[in-house]
Amino acid sequence: MNLRNSILVVLLSILTTEIVSAQQDAQYTQYMYNTMSVNPAYAGSRGQLSIAALYRSQWVGLDGAPKTQTLNLHSPIRNSKLGYGVSIVNDEIGDGVIQETYFDAILSYTIDVSREGKLSFGLKAGGNLLNLDFQGLRNFDVEPVNEENIENKFSPNVGVGIYYHTNSFYAGLSAPNLLETEHFDNSNQDSNDIQFLSKERINFYLITGYVMDLNGNLKFKPALLTKVVGGAPLQVDMSASFMLNDQFTFGAAYRWDAAVSAMVGFQISDQLMLGLAYDRETTDLGGTQFNDGSFEVFLRYELVKSFRNLVSPRFF
Repeated sequence: MNLRNSILVVLLSILTTEIVSAQQDAQYTQYMYNTMSVNPAYAGSRGQLSIAALYRSQWVGLDGAPKTQTLNLHSPIRNSKLGYGVSIVNDEIGDGVIQETYFDAILSYTIDVSREGKLSFGLKAGGNLLNLDFQGLRNFDVEPVNEENIENKFSPNVGVGIYYHTNSFYAGLSAPNLLETEHFDNSNQDSNDIQFLSKERINFYLITGYVMDLNGNLKFKPALLTKVVGGAPLQVDMSASFMLNDQFTFGAAYRWDAAVSAMVGFQISDQLMLGLAYDRETTDLGGTQFNDGSFEVFLRYELVKSFRNLVSPRFF
């Protein structure tokens, strides 16, 4: 087995270890633009119909490394305090060996708590489809497991969030998936067989950020995301960006004990925004010759004219 496949075996070890104690949600470098994927209370907060897509390729150069795609649509409901949204997230590891697709419908309710401050409460309901190809492990020089493949196994889930924002500040707490679903378990079978227990864990998120005017043309945008999940290390993402003329954004980010990142964003028009991010691992994996880092592409389209009377400048 070569080194490249040895690393992938580590990624796939969640399938072949004695007990899988924790399973984490997908991670994002451009979380400040992709907020609804981690907090349902964000739905409708931009004051207009907003459609956002994100593609992430993790550890480019490593065969079978994770890939994530997200698609979010959300909007306020006119003449009410309600917002709605739809979220789709697709995660893949091992070129299809493991694939999970999440579908969620989202509803939010917003109240005014001060002249500029708004507090939103969000609820989402949906579930995920799990596909698991045990025999596909052969492609990575792994001895196939004596298990039947899992195809489109549906598991329901619900999530909650709270989100506060003004025109220059935001903060939110959320738990996007509250049900700790056990995907499969053969622990009661013959003790000579490999034992499996794959269990979803609750991921708790704290997200916050601020927009500071440095002068008439330049803004400073620090942001922070913290993720807590039982059985896994604490994840802390910190970023600092600058926005020039409300159109061009550039900055850097640091994921605690994991990666450093560079980010750029372009507000192409009032309706269209493009974001790009590149991560470089600071772990031993980042020093390998076949790991070319991780890439993200983010695209957002908004029907600004439809809610023109509701819109104030928003940079998150």
